[in-house]
Amino acid sequence: MEDEDIALNSVLGLELNRVFFAVRETANKQKIIEFARKVLQSERAELADSRLPEGPAS
Repeated sequence: MEDEDIALNSVLGLELNRVFFAVRETANKQKIIEFARKVLQSERAELADSRLPEGPAS
């Protein structure tokens, strides 16, 4: 499953890069950057939550 996630993230990153350079207006590029940052922050938060140990610490 992890390999599939890595492959999907690579494809999504390449697609985001393609769209970014296809957009001409700076304001729209800024919106793409802000969206990508939100997605990354969300993914990092989910990853951090999934790595927390379950149950009370002893």
